[in-house]
Amino acid sequence: MSDLESTTYDWDLFVIGAGSGGVRAARTAAAAGARVAVAEERYLGGTCVNVGCVPKKLYSYAAHFHDAFEDAEGFGWRLAEAPSFDWPTLRDNKVGEIKRLNGIYARLLDGAGVRLINGRARVLDAHRVAVGDEVHSAEKILVAVGGWPWVPEFPGSELAVSSNEVFDLESFPERFLVLGGGYIAVEFASIFNGLGSDTHLIYRGELFLRGFDHEVREFTRDQMRQKGVQLHFETNIERIDKVEGGLAVTLTDGEILEVDAVLAATGRRPHLEGLGLDTLGVALDDGGYIKVNERFESSLPSVLALGDVTGGPELTPVALAEAMHLVRCHFEDTPPTTPLNYANIPTAVFCHPNIGTVGLSEEEAREQFGEIRVYSADFRPMKHTLSGSAERCLMKLIVADASDVVVGAHMVGEEAGEVIQGIAIAVKAGLTKADFDTTVGIHPTGAEEFVTMRTPTRR
Repeated sequence: MSDLESTTYDWDLFVIGAGSGGVRAARTAAAAGARVAVAEERYLGGTCVNVGCVPKKLYSYAAHFHDAFEDAEGFGWRLAEAPSFDWPTLRDNKVGEIKRLNGIYARLLDGAGVRLINGRARVLDAHRVAVGDEVHSAEKILVAVGGWPWVPEFPGSELAVSSNEVFDLESFPERFLVLGGGYIAVEFASIFNGLGSDTHLIYRGELFLRGFDHEVREFTRDQMRQKGVQLHFETNIERIDKVEGGLAVTLTDGEILEVDAVLAATGRRPHLEGLGLDTLGVALDDGGYIKVNERFESSLPSVLALGDVTGGPELTPVALAEAMHLVRCHFEDTPPTTPLNYANIPTAVFCHPNIGTVGLSEEEAREQFGEIRVYSADFRPMKHTLSGSAERCLMKLIVADASDVVVGAHMVGEEAGEVIQGIAIAVKAGLTKADFDTTVGIHPTGAEEFVTMRTPTRR
């Protein structure tokens, strides 16, 4: 036994990163009796609270008002004058809300008896961490620093902003361009289009949202185009030049677009630089993510990792679930006997209209089960019979033919995330299409389509 191992550590758990996963792990471990410290160099709440889910959803709400004002006329509402949008009001109110949430996170840690240390931590060895001039020893070190936007290099790439900065632009971009085809790119294209920008989305592939159900992707493409987002597929940015009055973006197909702001939503990578893990030989996979086992241990067992640094689903609820599972493994008397189950995790994309999805896509289900039944409904919601809007809704169930189990559910439409959350419980529970069919619908709602689809669209 080494001298260090024979001594008492300063902490049972030292957490690096006060995002969703890190804070949940710290609080839960402290509740189990562990002595816990958290080091955070930037802001409490991590990406989600500060430059991710929370501000994005607030901005999505703001963008939806554009449609709401137009829809109201068909229901008899008359506005005295045309509504106008004030960017600084939204931006500054968002800042106030995030400060409130930062305070809540600080109080949660304090109330749990967790010490918060401000600064960037550096792992010195298997049991020691330095923050500034302070060195802390810990039985276990948890890396929960999340991801960081990655922007490809091309001439003028420094003129683009990432999702970290886009919420706080000094002035509203009347002409806006997004580079990327993931959910962040699609969401911001919808948001700025809804707020009134002339919006372009540039994606090198044939169709955005790779990995989602193909019919959902096509339906979303058509709805976004109808709402005014200008989609440019199978092209990329060659260069960005600063010109009088804005930015000139040259595409690889030769087109030149003049805009006020360019958002590079081209992916995120683990924020591991400077942590010292490379000098300790902590194993990473080909994507630069920390390799962990079922107990969230890295190749150096005293160094744990969870959340976006491990390459799993980059979702706040996943990080929270991982944090609780990790604490049960390491700090509770009865550790779990099975690994965390990542199957049937629901998610939403807050583009306009929203996407909600859980389980397998049609393509994945066909590959996994061979024989499947697909039930789908593509309809104009009741609301729009009077609003005059051409917006449509898609709902879709994927059923494994042999077992009759619903293995996937997908929706594109208003409040899809809210609707799919309930459907996700049924899919997670392994309910059958017969169970859906015997459930009484709530009328009149769009959601009742999920329990009234009787005839397969295709097999």
